[in-house]
Amino acid sequence: MQNRHHLSTILIFVIAMIFSTNIFSKSINNLPGFQRSAYLNEQILKFSMNPNINVEINAPDPESFNPNKRVLLVFYATPNFNTIEQTIGKKMLPGVDWHFNIQNIGAQTRFLRNLIHNETIIIAYVSTKLQSWPWWKTRHSNPDSIIATVVDSVKHIFKNFHTDVVLSGHSGGGSFVLGYINEVKSIPNSVKRICFLDSDYDYDNILHGGKIISWLKSGNDHFLSVLAFDDRNVKWDGKNTAPINSGTFYHSTLMEEKLSSAFRITTITDSLFIKYIGLDGRIEFNLKLNPNNQMWHTVQVEDNGFIQTMLSGTKNEGEGYTYWGPRAYNQFIQPY
Repeated sequence: MQNRHHLSTILIFVIAMIFSTNIFSKSINNLPGFQRSAYLNEQILKFSMNPNINVEINAPDPESFNPNKRVLLVFYATPNFNTIEQTIGKKMLPGVDWHFNIQNIGAQTRFLRNLIHNETIIIAYVSTKLQSWPWWKTRHSNPDSIIATVVDSVKHIFKNFHTDVVLSGHSGGGSFVLGYINEVKSIPNSVKRICFLDSDYDYDNILHGGKIISWLKSGNDHFLSVLAFDDRNVKWDGKNTAPINSGTFYHSTLMEEKLSSAFRITTITDSLFIKYIGLDGRIEFNLKLNPNNQMWHTVQVEDNGFIQTMLSGTKNEGEGYTYWGPRAYNQFIQPY
C-alpha cells in the first residue's frame, strides 16, 4: 500500500503540472496538457509511471471532441514483446517492422469513432518497459495494487467528464486486466466492458469467476467479450505453444463453465467458431476452431478483433465489418 500511495502522489503531481500549463489552446475541446498528433489531428498525452510503466492516451481531435458526451475510456494493455507504437500500428512501407501491422489498434479505434457518435472514445495504451505484463508482475511484490493505481489515476484525468471504463488487452495484456480484477473487492460499475483478445492465460475461476459474475449481474450495461482459438495442439519449433491446461482455449472454456453456473449460455458451432452467448449478447465468446493447428494468435486481433470485442452484444455489432473477415479499418491506418 505504501508503494501504491507513493505512485499516486507522483502521478497527481504530474497531472497538476499538466493542467496548470497554458501553452495549448484554452478551448474546452483541447484537453489540457495534450498535444496535437502529427498524423490525424488527434490529441495525445504520454507519460511514464514507476515502476517501469508507460502510458499513451489518445483522444479525438478538438474539433470533434464534444465535452458534453459520455467518455468511454478504454485501457488497452499491450501484448508481449510489442511497444505502444507497434500496438497502435501504421502503414507498411519498405523497412517497417512487421509488428506494426499485426494489431492496428489505432486504426480500429478510429473505425469505432467513425461509427459511434453518442460517446467519446478515448484509448489509454498501457505498457511495461519490460514489454511483458506477466514478466513485469513477477518483478514486483504488489503488482495488482500498482495496476489498480494506474487505472484509477488515468481515469482521474477525466474526472470532469462522465467517464466509463473498458478493460482490454491482447496476449500478455490480459495479465493487466486480471490484475485489476484481483485487486478490487468488486468490479466497479464504471467498468462497462471487459475484453480478452486471446489473453486470458491467467484466468482463475476462484480468483476471478465470482467477481465477473457479480459484475455482470449488477448492470445491464456490463459486457464481457472473449476471443481465443484452439491452441491445444499448435506447435512452434516442435514444441506445443500451450502445454496442457495453460492456453487461452482452456482458460476460456473454464470461464464459460463458471458463467454457466450463473447464467443460461447458448452454444453455437459453425465451420469457424464455437460461440457462447448469454444475457442477450452481453456475454460473448468467439473460440476459433483450428483443425489444421495453425497459429491464429495475432490474426484474431488483426481481422477486426478489437472492433468485435468493443461492439459485441450491441446494435452496432457487425455494422461495416465482419469478424474474421477483411480489414474494415484500412482507411484509418496511421500513414507513417
